[in-house]
Amino acid sequence: MKYGRSSSRPFPRVTCEKAAGCASTETGWCSTRCSTCCRSGCQWRMLPRYLMPWDAAHRWFTKWRRDGTWDRVHDELHRQVRVRAGRDPEPSAAAIDAQSIKTSEGGEARGFDAGKRTTGRKRHVIVDTMGLLLVVAVTSASVQDRAGGRIVLARLAKGFRTVSLVWADGGYASSVDSKLLSWARDALNIVVEVVKRTDDVKGFKVLPRRWVVERSFGWLVRNRRLARDYERLTATSEAMIKVAVIRLMLGPARRAVLAVEP
Repeated sequence: MKYGRSSSRPFPRVTCEKAAGCASTETGWCSTRCSTCCRSGCQWRMLPRYLMPWDAAHRWFTKWRRDGTWDRVHDELHRQVRVRAGRDPEPSAAAIDAQSIKTSEGGEARGFDAGKRTTGRKRHVIVDTMGLLLVVAVTSASVQDRAGGRIVLARLAKGFRTVSLVWADGGYASSVDSKLLSWARDALNIVVEVVKRTDDVKGFKVLPRRWVVERSFGWLVRNRRLARDYERLTATSEAMIKVAVIRLMLGPARRAVLAVEP
């Protein structure tokens, strides 16, 4: 397997299309165009034409979203990054959180988050202890964290059966409603452990385990396409998040992922 500029790199250079098992010139240009669109935040029609026409790039992006290619690429690269970091390829613990984000006008699943005073959508994510994405679900911003947590926890149990512990914040369990914790334990065999803030702490405080998923949100919004939710379909939003994480695992930022110990 060939490496990049230097053999001292933490892991070999891998392209999206090779990880998906569909290496070709056209699919290679497509993955580059999708990454450019995600990073720059430009419209599909404004993509530089010297590599690939915008409609061809959008057609491949949509095809890969529908047939699960982006998911397969992401999962394969995720395993490779964990192995190169000296971890087991399959995670055993994770962290869950949600992020409310503004949307452009129109599109499905658009609501108002009264707590964050945000009109748009909400990204429910679960990441491993390295901060790398495991599953994501995009819903209306009006959906409560506990309701969105059921969606991503069900997807986690289906795709990553080795995960048995998930850290969460207080929004996923309160003194009034703790059904999510018991449901996850009984139905999915996953222990959801709530990491709470102490009452005497004021201002910002880095909480154990919780900071990992907060850092992951910071990685996502570095991509201008994800600074807002510009997509009309929630499925497209989820696919674009996968593209951003794929770019993270392939790009220079992977060194930060491998260097930080949670």
